[in-house]
Amino acid sequence: MSNPNAATDGQLHRAVGFWGLMFLSLGSIIGSGWLLGALTTAVIAGPASLLSWLLAAVMLGVLALVHAELGAAYPISGGTARFPYFAFGPLVGFTAGWMSWLRSVMISPIEVEATLSYSDRIGWVHDRVHILHPNGTLTLAGLVIASCFMLLFTVVNILGVRLLSSTNSVTVVLKTAVPLLTVAVLMSLAFHGANFTAGGGFAPHGAHGVFAALPAGVVFAFLGFEQAIQLAGEARDPQRDVSRAVIVAMAIGTAVYLLLQIAFIAALEPSAVSHGWASPVGRGDFGPYATLATGLGAAWLAVVLYVDAVVSPAGTGLVYMAGAARLSYAMGRQRVLPAPVAAVGRRGVPVVSVLLAFVVGELAFLPFPSWQALVSVVTSAAAVMYAFAPVALHALRVRDSARPRPYRLPAGSVLAPAGFVFANLIFYWSGYQADWKLAAVVLFGLGVLALTRRGIPVGDRGVLRWRSAAWVWPWLGGLVVICRFGRYGGTRALPGWWDLLVVIAFSLAVHYTAVRLALPSDAVDTAVRGERS
Repeated sequence: MSNPNAATDGQLHRAVGFWGLMFLSLGSIIGSGWLLGALTTAVIAGPASLLSWLLAAVMLGVLALVHAELGAAYPISGGTARFPYFAFGPLVGFTAGWMSWLRSVMISPIEVEATLSYSDRIGWVHDRVHILHPNGTLTLAGLVIASCFMLLFTVVNILGVRLLSSTNSVTVVLKTAVPLLTVAVLMSLAFHGANFTAGGGFAPHGAHGVFAALPAGVVFAFLGFEQAIQLAGEARDPQRDVSRAVIVAMAIGTAVYLLLQIAFIAALEPSAVSHGWASPVGRGDFGPYATLATGLGAAWLAVVLYVDAVVSPAGTGLVYMAGAARLSYAMGRQRVLPAPVAAVGRRGVPVVSVLLAFVVGELAFLPFPSWQALVSVVTSAAAVMYAFAPVALHALRVRDSARPRPYRLPAGSVLAPAGFVFANLIFYWSGYQADWKLAAVVLFGLGVLALTRRGIPVGDRGVLRWRSAAWVWPWLGGLVVICRFGRYGGTRALPGWWDLLVVIAFSLAVHYTAVRLALPSDAVDTAVRGERS
């Protein structure tokens, strides 16, 4: 691997310290999810939405710790694509990277749409600009404004990782302070303890409601902890800082989201939830905290929230464009995407990859009408992306055991399989309608891979390692079949709770099979030594 301090033209520049890395992860975690997640989850699960946040924090916390070990041991850019590559070869690395890239490249436009949807609820903005059509799609004016946001993200990313880190650090301070201020103000003005058992009790929809809330906004809100890992190739001291950055960001994000959900439920007017949670702040309301603040006489807080509705999602979109660019850069380095995406400019930035993220983000504005429309699909893609990490960690511990690990996951032999199970459960809870579409996207990605390899001379194509990838297709196909017969968008042929046991048993069988199929130690060592980030 490269010298950590390398900063020569043609390579990524190592210019980001601990705080920059931590803010990159935290800035991705605190985006549009905090503005919209509490309302969405309360409607689905009632007060038991608190359990949804706790469950998601535990599940994603394990996955974050898995990524922390991998990121510290293999400090390279685009890590979510490259860890599976080290363990299983180019075909698995491409599949993981393809899902990672699609997830990342679509979050920037999602965050922009959240900003515009929130802003359109401001009376004077709606009357003068008219950003959205009644069905939620962007108007021409909305598309122009959205494109300006995407162009701003692109310019900041191209100007260099140091400017990206500095810009993000400033916005994260505001993004963290405003939610905490919201919690303090709402709790000081109203705290109706009875709301936690109103409208049918603490869990009006039972465990099903708790699980169904996860893909509806809870898991989406936690996405992004791995951003410090995606930019590890640009960290000054990655072995020391990457794992700490991920862990600290995840801890802060969990605390903020739990406090926000408690404050939201407690501040509601009791009459609004006495008969159920279908409409706690009014139908069609897209700004729940601003509505509550105005109703409680804190109109000034509503103004702050509308300002933050621009800053928080925009800051997250900025970081995700950077992460998406590093992922396509990584796959270009592996020669599973066209070589130009791996080109690095004079500022040490993968310029072509940044521009590709801009173009795909622009296209994403056209077919998807709203923030809510993509949350389940993105959550499902994230589950697949995250699932590769615990399998890779377990395999690399076996096949690359001598490598120094500045951070080591406690009880890794237990938590690695558990992390794979958690990711598969999230995929299952995302619902069949989202999951089968992802299966189709994977097939499309394989077509992209085939075309890319056709452009490479036969002698330079390398080996795809089909044997080590043999577990991936039964895994993804089997999950889609289980979802088809499950209760989340499927036929409900699988009885409640038995469906979860099926997912768990299937996941464990795949996990241990995958570890046995990992590349031999010498092939892993060759792949790792081949890195020149």
